[in-house]
Amino acid sequence: MSITATELKANLGKYLLLAASEDIFITRNGKVVARLTSPYQDKLDAVDALFGSIPATMTLEEAREERLGKI
Repeated sequence: MSITATELKANLGKYLLLAASEDIFITRNGKVVARLTSPYQDKLDAVDALFGSIPATMTLEEAREERLGKI
């Protein structure tokens, strides 16, 4: 999703919630100046690549516990 900096300022809460599930590119004068993204997505991608497919509903902590046999 791509939005303007003005739109981000006007609706910050909405875009913070959306950033948990998708990247949001912020533009100024038609050029992308920033990306709003979840800090956990990169970790989940790495876990998925290393250990196989994990369900989208599983958190990183749950995946770690399952991998270590604590569940």
